Amino acid sequence: MSTRLRELSDEVRALEARLREGGGAEKIARQHKQGKLTARERIERLCDPGARFLEIGLLVAYDQYDGQAPGAGVVTGIGRVRDREVVIVANDATVKAGSWWPETIKKMLRAQEIAMRCRIPILYLVDSSGVNLPYQGGVFPGQYGASRLFYYNSIMRKYLRIPQLAAVMGPCIAGGAYLPALSDLIVMVKGTSFMGLGGPNLVKGATGQTIDGETLGGAVTHTEVSGVAHYAVDDDDACLAKLRDLVAMLPVQHTEGWTPGTPADADASGALYDLLPTDHRMSYDMHELLRVILDEGKLDEFQAGLAREMICGDARIEGIAVGVIANQRGLIKGRPGEKPRFGGILYAESAEKVAYFIERCDRERIPLLFVQDVSGFMVGPEAEHEGIIRAGARFVEAMATARVPKIVLTVNHASGAGYYAMAGQGFDPDFIFSWPTGRMAVMEGEAAVHAVHGPAMEAAKGKKQPLPADVAHSVDEMRADYEHQLDARFAGARGFIDAIVYPEDTRDVLALALRAGLQNPGPHLGAFVLPAHFTDA
Repeated sequence: MSTRLRELSDEVRALEARLREGGGAEKIARQHKQGKLTARERIERLCDPGARFLEIGLLVAYDQYDGQAPGAGVVTGIGRVRDREVVIVANDATVKAGSWWPETIKKMLRAQEIAMRCRIPILYLVDSSGVNLPYQGGVFPGQYGASRLFYYNSIMRKYLRIPQLAAVMGPCIAGGAYLPALSDLIVMVKGTSFMGLGGPNLVKGATGQTIDGETLGGAVTHTEVSGVAHYAVDDDDACLAKLRDLVAMLPVQHTEGWTPGTPADADASGALYDLLPTDHRMSYDMHELLRVILDEGKLDEFQAGLAREMICGDARIEGIAVGVIANQRGLIKGRPGEKPRFGGILYAESAEKVAYFIERCDRERIPLLFVQDVSGFMVGPEAEHEGIIRAGARFVEAMATARVPKIVLTVNHASGAGYYAMAGQGFDPDFIFSWPTGRMAVMEGEAAVHAVHGPAMEAAKGKKQPLPADVAHSVDEMRADYEHQLDARFAGARGFIDAIVYPEDTRDVLALALRAGLQNPGPHLGAFVLPAHFTDA
């Protein structure tokens, strides 16, 4: 059976498979000829066998630069190394020699922010020729330019005490050399790695001296002469084995006695593909979706009979306690004498209910999972007279100031101020994921068309005439633009989400995100929070 979710998932899988090829077979073969593994091969050998690697930002910039920057030339994500979650940043040298595009910086900063927010180690696999010079204007300057990487390096090293391990597995030139230099330990590979503020050609031009790269800044030079690096190894495999050993030496992570849970039906994840209707505007039962994601399908619902357009409750995912906040869809029957409510819309009563639930989870240090299918807040005289603005502000404040990990999963709509209240990206959730069906925008395209062209459309309807040609053309263009921008791939390309997740992977991905986030007892506010009392010791 073909469904919207299946079709979009197939399209995203095809796109992701192409992006994972990086610069293509020829560039991969060239990397191997140089005696080096590719970025993805390195990550696979670095991570524990069979462990999931949660890639962050795979789609970033895929629709820019005429397709010449797959993955923006860097692979970032969370992996499991020696039974602990770590953030991994690996330059993809098959894409323009691993040079830095503007979006490369965005992805690397996001990876560092995850490490800081979760207080988990970060590993840099460096193989980069430096700044992509034609695009230096978007890389070098600015508050969130390349220098921000080194700022985060320094904060992690000096105050947050987050382990940073760097492996120089190829070139590491100019300012990029500060990335490993500001890490705790540096491993270099003999014969293939180089680290220096300038390469042999620049040295020749600047000083007139002739010197080869290995003597200037190779592994032996930096471990036996300059003392910049700490370990020299023979090849990529030895380098990755050394990194694994260094990770194994780190203190044991916090686990809080989590015991793996099971879904209600181990084979039920496939049913998720048939759950969402083909028309995104149609209704379905969010409880059915949650039953597949949660351990044993159990949700201990909070105030189940009140404001039923919002579902709140306690549950577990892979044994980890989590407070669930989700939008119910469809027409919600009201109490006796009350009008029915529209699912996916936030009312004053539902906003107050969720705000209370968030504050309770925050007090008890229970992480929050927001499952978004929200179209916005209710409008109109009744809503305004009920104090929807005040109630909405209370909801937003409770969410924004919660100190526990916040994870977002968008399964359908993510519209208007409802998207903000349900922990939109601007409120710094720890992770934000989307199914291929996610639709993120201020409003749906048809609503936007009526907001802009409504008077002309009504006038034509009143006169029983067709729309003027120029108006009809504008309407068609606007609908097409909104459909393009509402696509989850559009959000992924711009870093509005961390990853597109497939239904059958949802439990595993959420569990991995929860395990990572809970390494930091809090507060989870902003990119990082310095400890209340820190010393220079």
